[in-house]
Amino acid sequence: MSNKTDSNSYTIIFAIIMVVVVGSLLAFTASSLKPNIKENERMEKQQNILYAMGVNENEEGSITFVSTDKVAEIFSTKISEQIVLEVKDGKILKEMNREEFMAANNKKEPYLIDVKKQQTRAKEGKSRFLPLFKGEQEGNLVYVAPIRGSGLWDAIWGYVALDTDMVVKGVFFDHAGETPGLGANIKQRYFMDDFYGEKLLTDAGVFKGITVAKGNNDPLNEDKDDHEVDALAGATITGDGVAAMIKKDLKLYLPYFQNLKNKN
Repeated sequence: MSNKTDSNSYTIIFAIIMVVVVGSLLAFTASSLKPNIKENERMEKQQNILYAMGVNENEEGSITFVSTDKVAEIFSTKISEQIVLEVKDGKILKEMNREEFMAANNKKEPYLIDVKKQQTRAKEGKSRFLPLFKGEQEGNLVYVAPIRGSGLWDAIWGYVALDTDMVVKGVFFDHAGETPGLGANIKQRYFMDDFYGEKLLTDAGVFKGITVAKGNNDPLNEDKDDHEVDALAGATITGDGVAAMIKKDLKLYLPYFQNLKNKN
């Protein structure tokens, strides 16, 4: 008499039960962790925005974010206004404050806007949202904008703080999978600090952006009128990606800053 556990039907039933059990456990785990994941995302975005505008706990040569237990309070204090621009084809269709945007978008905070999804909407010919975070740095107004692009291996992104003349007042960059010691160095402080004081506009008010340039003859980055920072060694493609996302994404905000100048 054959053992029932040797039959094909037993094997199939056992496999199905295991798939259901494991699938249920994974679904339960994912559901349980979702609030923590969302909370970590919220804190990370707030830390990055604050870092770009110079609010951090850096010591000499280090990168230290505002601690997670204080970041929500500091964010609400330092960010005086969250602005969302709805744009299409280079034109601002609508400008919303935080309350207006949240009321129209299921109470979603503007700083949680998914830039990747908004870029996809623009490629599909739809309008997209551009978030902007207003605060002060040493008594002067600054506006922090998110940017996103492609490096050598995967996505790169960041936040750029600008004054009303679109002069850079701080940045934060990060990446999904650039080469350690090469392209991954876009998130090192010595690289990010070089952007401070760089201009996005020419003297005539034309948007030019910032090039990450090899051999720009300014290794200490003392010339803030050349629209260039020194490139990272061995990371040409990643550096080009940084320059491209700065030019592509920040140019979208030009009409807003032009309006600011006209109001003044």
